[in-house]
Amino acid sequence: MKHFKKVAGASAAIAIASLINIGILDSDFRVSAGIIFFAIYLFYKKDLKPIELGLISGIAVYAIRVVLYIFEKGNLEDVVLSYQLEILFYTFYGIIYSLLVKKNDIESINKLFPILILSDFGANVIEVFSRIMLKALQFHLDIIVTLLFVALIRSSVVWIILNGLKYYKMLLLKEEHEIRYTRLLWLTAQLKSEMYWMEKNMENIERIMFNSYELFEKINQREDEDSWGNKALSIAKDVHEIKKEYSLAVRGIKELVEDRIIDNGMNFKDIITILDETMKREINRIGKNIVLLFETGENFFTTKHYFLMSIFRNLIMNGIDAIHDSEKSAVIYFTHKVEDGQHVFIISDTGCGIDEENLSNIFSPGYSTKINYETGEINRGLGLSVVKDIVERELKGRITVSSIKGGGTTFRIDIPKNVLEVT
Repeated sequence: MKHFKKVAGASAAIAIASLINIGILDSDFRVSAGIIFFAIYLFYKKDLKPIELGLISGIAVYAIRVVLYIFEKGNLEDVVLSYQLEILFYTFYGIIYSLLVKKNDIESINKLFPILILSDFGANVIEVFSRIMLKALQFHLDIIVTLLFVALIRSSVVWIILNGLKYYKMLLLKEEHEIRYTRLLWLTAQLKSEMYWMEKNMENIERIMFNSYELFEKINQREDEDSWGNKALSIAKDVHEIKKEYSLAVRGIKELVEDRIIDNGMNFKDIITILDETMKREINRIGKNIVLLFETGENFFTTKHYFLMSIFRNLIMNGIDAIHDSEKSAVIYFTHKVEDGQHVFIISDTGCGIDEENLSNIFSPGYSTKINYETGEINRGLGLSVVKDIVERELKGRITVSSIKGGGTTFRIDIPKNVLEVT
């Protein structure tokens, strides 16, 4: 039903545009602006089938011309067959366009231009020769030249409009990026103030740690027992004060993120584009030889884009960490599909894998198998616990993992469509 409404709406717009027309060749043959709208719809609405839209548009153009003719003349005897050839023109335009686009896989407006000319010219030739066969028109060589000229003019108009819309969208996008950059700059400045305060507060945390260790030593050696209680109480008070101050910082950061940035959502394909670019830059930065492959299903609009970006980035970074520098043909796969009302996201790598005994612990806070025994540096393991929390609590979904030691790891995330999508 949704597709039918889209086709019907496009056909109605094309039919209305066809009212702007001129008669040529001394017959009922008319050149209209309807085909300009038709070509624009085909370029921007990839889900519309050219032949289907051509047939329905032709019928709509025929119907509107018939209705207007009845109001003007009161009968249809002279034009009923002639007007029906409009259906032939739009249908064959759709057929020719469909064949040429399938063969060339068009995305560029410049590459589309010759296809528009051929589609317009070919459909017009078929309509004109149909009129000649019906003896509604006399053939002469000038007809071909005229039709070629008409095709060139209309296709040029389409090319100009498409390029105009393209650059208009680029200007809007640039303006939007500038607004977002200004907001981001303001947000970053405020966040840095919060971060500076939190970093300064680390000194207090270090002091509490020192006092705690000092108390432990006294208890362990049974020294100065009378001071244990006061020392423990002092430590508890200090911890409580730091907790209050950090709570204020967290609340302030949340307010900044929620109130300062006005962001209504994002298309899934845009999320993947950003993810693809940033992750490939990260792979190049660390110098690993990893191929990142994305296979995405249907596009959708979501207001959960920050959550999705955090989840995907975390899992891909885990995949990157799991791949040794020496691997020559490492791959990370990202697959998206829709199954049984769920968006399914699968992220798999060809890395070192995880031992079976460790697999059940990977979502636990603080757990990590990534320790550099030379430097003592450890990946704290908070990433996967956060991912699980976001998936299950914020997105009402489910995350599972499977892995083979030496054979890679695969994460699967299932999230209900009604949670992610905004219609």
